[in-house]
Amino acid sequence: MTAPTPPDDAHPYLRAASAGVRHHTRTLAPSDANPPRPADRVHLDVLHAHLTALHQLVDRLAENTRPAHPAAGRHLATAHTRLWQATSEVHSAFHLLPNSAAAEAESSACHPERLPEGPPVLTICQRHLAAGHSIRRKTTPTDLRPHTTACVR
Repeated sequence: MTAPTPPDDAHPYLRAASAGVRHHTRTLAPSDANPPRPADRVHLDVLHAHLTALHQLVDRLAENTRPAHPAAGRHLATAHTRLWQATSEVHSAFHLLPNSAAAEAESSACHPERLPEGPPVLTICQRHLAAGHSIRRKTTPTDLRPHTTACVR
């Protein structure tokens, strides 16, 4: 029987990814030397890649956890759906930002039926379509609707 891995040594790549996100968040904080700047398309492409990878990880964890611990698996499945919603919103925001290479592009919408404008549009749209295919096999359209806390009168 092997000894459990100490928490400091467990999942070093996830720890590094989390540290990278924390560092990036600190560097975006406005200061005298670092004025606030809005996100650009490249920034959102990288964030989308991170969210998509996290989405896949939570999906795998939910599948592996559900047989032994059904309640925990359901919570992870819910987190999987919420991550998809976040990923989808980042993808939408990406297409609302102007393309720095071609600011006068006719449309910033995602058109999977035609060739995209070039990197990073190619990568974000292909990644998003692949992740969308995966989530739609496991959830219903009702599950994918954003959860709102607005009061209905």
